[in-house]
Amino acid sequence: MKIFPKLVFLASVLGFSMSAQALVIGITEGITYHASLPEIEARFEPIAKVLGVATKQPVRIRVISSYSGLRDALKHGEIDVAFIHPAHVALEAIKSGAYHSAAWTTGFTEYKVSLLCKEPQPIQNWTSVIGKSFVTPDPDSITAVMTRAMLLEHGVKPGDVKLQAIQPSDVKLQTTRYQDTVPFYVENGFATYGAAASASVVKAWIEKGGKTCADSRPVPIKQWITSTKLDAATSATVRDALLSMGQSDAGRRALATSTYTGFQAPSEDVETSLIAWLGL
Repeated sequence: MKIFPKLVFLASVLGFSMSAQALVIGITEGITYHASLPEIEARFEPIAKVLGVATKQPVRIRVISSYSGLRDALKHGEIDVAFIHPAHVALEAIKSGAYHSAAWTTGFTEYKVSLLCKEPQPIQNWTSVIGKSFVTPDPDSITAVMTRAMLLEHGVKPGDVKLQAIQPSDVKLQTTRYQDTVPFYVENGFATYGAAASASVVKAWIEKGGKTCADSRPVPIKQWITSTKLDAATSATVRDALLSMGQSDAGRRALATSTYTGFQAPSEDVETSLIAWLGL
């Protein structure tokens, strides 16, 4: 587990007592893209400062690179506020009752998996995929989790990529570390279908003459959650600061380095439905 901690600003700079307890913000971006921990941390420092000013607390960022490391930190209550790319990990924490949903990232509420293929027509009858091969990014990526949910939704047993030799499944699963390598497998015949949810990856595939044979239901990713251990006032302040960030010049300046445009209120009904669909 790799954790990169840093106090993003000195308490004395903003007039906070050095004995004040820091608000710990956990950041976990996707594992199927290329980004270093310092790069991720730098992108979120301005947002962390806004939350520190709003809550009148010093703030500490913890960039957590692995999903298992993130789950462990959440389980042990080491994170007060978290920005989590993989929706299934955020929703697991919400389902557990240890965290509340605080905000969704605007522009990332309709994340869906497309199945890249060479076939000229979309999948009409899902029994036709039985016996064929699929490639997804890392098995614990949200893209892979959504792909398995989509197959199950259509009555196709995806099995477990690590156990498929001894466990019955309807399709052959294989994985690749990064999402942008998925098209290679389909293009060169190593897989019939490739699961991709990156808009740039799908766009590049189509521009080269490739097809998409199916799309999954949409899922909001890059969610903010807050610990139920936080007092209600602090939790509400964090939520309000996030939701209003894109509505002021100072907030937009803080967002600029993150590449995000703002955050919006989550839907409890949608999250409850997705918890069931994803099998969490």
